[in-house]
Amino acid sequence: MRQPARGRITLRTAEPSEAKKLHALIQANLEEGHLLPRTRAELTAHASRFVVAVRGRTIVGCAELAALSAHVAEVRSLAVDVSARGSGVGVSIVDELRRRARREGFEKLCAFTHAPGYFIHMGFSIVPHTWLLEKMFTDCVKCPHFRTCGQYAMVVPLDSAFDAERGYGLPAPASPA
Repeated sequence: MRQPARGRITLRTAEPSEAKKLHALIQANLEEGHLLPRTRAELTAHASRFVVAVRGRTIVGCAELAALSAHVAEVRSLAVDVSARGSGVGVSIVDELRRRARREGFEKLCAFTHAPGYFIHMGFSIVPHTWLLEKMFTDCVKCPHFRTCGQYAMVVPLDSAFDAERGYGLPAPASPA
């Protein structure tokens, strides 16, 4: 059993100047077969939509909150460095994206993944791809893996009562001083 790396993790919004680091992290996960490719130009342009997990000065995780419509946002390019896996970094990033999506007025958050169990424990449900036409018509139809990707469509409603019942959306615990 691998011990989680030590050191405090903080979450913040990415900066355009960090596109190279985001690209490297995403590329490493892409090579493991977990993600779709992203260009550095795309990451630079969308950096403000990324939440990054930082240990010291090192980015150890990231994900984008991408609007698909006025009602639906997607967790996109969730990537965690191998040194930080198993320590809750990915869950923390998704929780932060959930809070941001709710603040921005989205009704539901979705993810497309090869690992549905990871999202199920955070309250997401597997749904037919056709329930997310916003995703299909903005991204899927242009993807070379369209209809053969093997990813699961996952959705969680951004309903305050639903989240409160499960402990989501509550204020983050105060950090020890």
